[in-house]
Amino acid sequence: MVLIIFFTSLAGNALMICLIHWDHRLHMPMYFLLSQLSLLDMLLISTMIPKMAADYLTGKKSTSFIGCGLQIFFFLTLGGGECFLLAAMSYDCYVAVCHPLKYSVLMSWPLCLRMTLGSWLLGAADGLMQAVATLTFPFCGRREIYHFFCEAPTVLHLACDNTSLFEYLMYICCVLMLLFRFALILTSYGLILATVLCMPSTDAHQKAIATCSSHLAVVSLHYGTVIFMYVRPKTYKTTNYDKAVSAFYSILTPHAEHPHLQSEE
Repeated sequence: MVLIIFFTSLAGNALMICLIHWDHRLHMPMYFLLSQLSLLDMLLISTMIPKMAADYLTGKKSTSFIGCGLQIFFFLTLGGGECFLLAAMSYDCYVAVCHPLKYSVLMSWPLCLRMTLGSWLLGAADGLMQAVATLTFPFCGRREIYHFFCEAPTVLHLACDNTSLFEYLMYICCVLMLLFRFALILTSYGLILATVLCMPSTDAHQKAIATCSSHLAVVSLHYGTVIFMYVRPKTYKTTNYDKAVSAFYSILTPHAEHPHLQSEE
């Protein structure tokens, strides 16, 4: 079942990227951001599923120390980059709905490229910081994690040293980063909703809803599960719930289309 989801996700996102690349009518910042989201989704699901499937089929359920560190780095880099990119897409949706006649000015190609590059770089900085900090702790005794891939909170449970300070700092960092970006997204969609309610045309309502509803659904699922995983107090965390939530936001989170709104005067 997981392999079916994996290949379906790869095929769907690859088709999306190829379609945007081949169709010159889709060479716009809005669809470029969507292609980057599809690329992040492809890479994110590829950081864990192939290794998990190989371990399951061969019976070898182990990974090297370096391999575990690389998996933490790539997972956090791609997951963090996707969070930043979703925030950029919410701004794009706000401009498309609230200022359609100024779209080419407020959402120019240089700004789009800077937001995309910034998403990748900020995600990489977050992944590198957490991967290096996690693996600098000493590990002793049984080195087994009750998980299907190396995730930073699960690996920290194996540390022999006191990790409470690091976990507290990461908790504060996740709260500030996730909730701040989520607040920006909610603000964008609040302004969009206010604009939609003022539109006299029913067709305009439908176009605005079609432009943003699928993206907002992905944002809610992605941020909701990530916040549940990383922002919960430690006393409320259980291993089985963590595995289920990790599987949800890393494998099962749907990848929705972000359609373009054709504005009318």
